[in-house]
Amino acid sequence: MLANLPPHILSPEEGPAFWFLNNLITVKATTESTGGAYSLCHQISPPGSATPYHLHHHEDEAFYILEGESTFTCDGKKTIAGPGEYLFLPRGIPHGIQVTGSIPTTMLIFAMPGDGFIGMMEEMGKPAKERVLPTPAAPDLEKLTRLCNKYSIDILGPIPA
Repeated sequence: MLANLPPHILSPEEGPAFWFLNNLITVKATTESTGGAYSLCHQISPPGSATPYHLHHHEDEAFYILEGESTFTCDGKKTIAGPGEYLFLPRGIPHGIQVTGSIPTTMLIFAMPGDGFIGMMEEMGKPAKERVLPTPAAPDLEKLTRLCNKYSIDILGPIPA
């Protein structure tokens, strides 16, 4: 079906942007715009921010680090990744990410197919009033857990030490 899709071109300023768990997310591609193949987000995360340890049932994820340094914990194994590094995290394997560098981490996140991944972040997040990092705030863990359940993502707790 990809052959029947029109070209999809966005400038750096284009794409819906929202604040999600203290990150700035800009959606560059959705499963609709890629014929169901994947979604793509540009994410900027402040130093110290972290995801919960979690597991996707329907999406594989790939990350390409543009700037900064983050530690990825996948199935208990830690990997420190910086600019130019690529990571693939298959569905069904628990993982979490923490920004461990002194500057924000900027990365591209591919989710295949990605419809649930984007849906959960959009429902949990807030539209970004401007394309800057939000004021840090504690997440509503009850809402996050409920939305993750809705989109077949299990929250397993904090990232293992």
